[in-house]
Amino acid sequence: MANELLDKALTDLDRAVEAVRAASEYVPDAAGAVAHGVSGGAIDPFVFRLAIFVLSIFVGYYVVWSVTPALHTPLMAVTNAISSVIVVGALLAVGISLSGVATGFGFVALILASVNIFGGFLVTQRMLAMYKKKDK
Repeated sequence: MANELLDKALTDLDRAVEAVRAASEYVPDAAGAVAHGVSGGAIDPFVFRLAIFVLSIFVGYYVVWSVTPALHTPLMAVTNAISSVIVVGALLAVGISLSGVATGFGFVALILASVNIFGGFLVTQRMLAMYKKKDK
C-alpha cells in the first residue's frame, strides 16, 4: 500500500517537473511579448529589459544611501537574506536545464551568490561587533 502511494507521488512529481520545464521555456518570450504589446511595438524587448535594470540600479542606490547610518547593519542583513533568492534561481537553472551552457551559468551564479551571501554576513558580523562593549 505504501509503495503504491509512493509510486503515485513520484509519478505526480515527475509530471509537475515536466510541466515546470515546459512553462519555463516560454517565460522570457512571454515577458518580451507583453512589453512589446504594451508599448505598441515601439520598444525592443532588450531595451525594455535594459531600462528596467538601469532603473533598479538607481532605485537601489537611493534606497541604500537614504538610510540612516544606524540602520545600515539591519539593511545589510536583510539584503543578504534576500540574496538567497539568487541561489534558488541558480539551483533551478542547474537542475531543470537541458543545456550545458545554462547549467554552467547556473553553477557560476550559484558560486557567486554563495560568496556574496557569506561575505555579506561576515561584514554584518563585523559591523555588529562595533556596537559591543569592550571588556576591560
